[in-house]
Amino acid sequence: MTAKRIFINLTLMLGLLLAAYLLYKVFKRYSLDEIMASVVAIPKTRLMASLGCSALSYLCLTGFDWMALRYAGRPLSYRRAAVASFTGLSIGHNLGVAALSSGAVRYRFYSRWGLDAQQVAKVILFCGVTVGIGLSTLAGIALLVNPGDASNLLRIGSAGLLWMGILCLLVPVAYVILAGTVRSELKLWRWSFEMPNTKLAVGQVIIGTLNFIFVAACLHQLLAASGDVNFVQTATAFVLANVAILVTHVPGGLGVLEAIVNHVLPGSASIGALVAFRVVYFLLPLMIGLAVFGISELTFRKRKATSSTKPAQDTTEAQAQSL
Repeated sequence: MTAKRIFINLTLMLGLLLAAYLLYKVFKRYSLDEIMASVVAIPKTRLMASLGCSALSYLCLTGFDWMALRYAGRPLSYRRAAVASFTGLSIGHNLGVAALSSGAVRYRFYSRWGLDAQQVAKVILFCGVTVGIGLSTLAGIALLVNPGDASNLLRIGSAGLLWMGILCLLVPVAYVILAGTVRSELKLWRWSFEMPNTKLAVGQVIIGTLNFIFVAACLHQLLAASGDVNFVQTATAFVLANVAILVTHVPGGLGVLEAIVNHVLPGSASIGALVAFRVVYFLLPLMIGLAVFGISELTFRKRKATSSTKPAQDTTEAQAQSL
């Protein structure tokens, strides 16, 4: 086993241990009956609104791939981009290290449709950058509009948070400027990449931010069912949780999300809302994604078997006619 593989396995193990510890810290105060009662108490209207926001987020994510395929120079139909994106991300969100886990699923789809490894890598890079830009934009807005809740967790003064918010908002601005002015490859350490055109870059900023807004709205609908919390407070807690998830690489942010939201919004983060959010945004899409992936694998194998037997049949027929 290579050193890289050992490092990945150790990171995953540590992440799972951290997730278990954080979940214990969050859930230890509640019995199973209390958790179930808290989930059942969520009004159906709130639950349906949360499902709608989750669907809109995944719709935005399909747009990531649709644009990324144009960046890679291999545009496909929206239907194909949507299938690969949803299947890959619904699985990747739960496994952690989404760029690798969802990337493997994406490669499975896109390689069948004519993309080579380098083009798939461009798609994954483009989508990853879009995630970073969207998170940076929403983080900048949250830090400037609601510095109080961020300060409680980060222990940073208002002046420091002001500059952090401005720097976060400068990221998408600088990205769009670079996209409009730089034509040669950019080199960052060992990596080199091309900037997208301005139209795609602006699209990344818009759709990347909308994605995180819809996920935060999904969480907010559930938190607001039992607590006095506004959308800006929820968005702030969600942004801070996502930064921590990116740092820790805990699969699905398991435990990290719950711990940070519970810390930032101690009076509003009901345990039922946090459980319901994980079901709505993670588990339900995972179940659908696994079903789609399984069906696609069976369909592909069936077509491959049919195409492999057809030449043999044609050869047999030709030999019979020659006789």
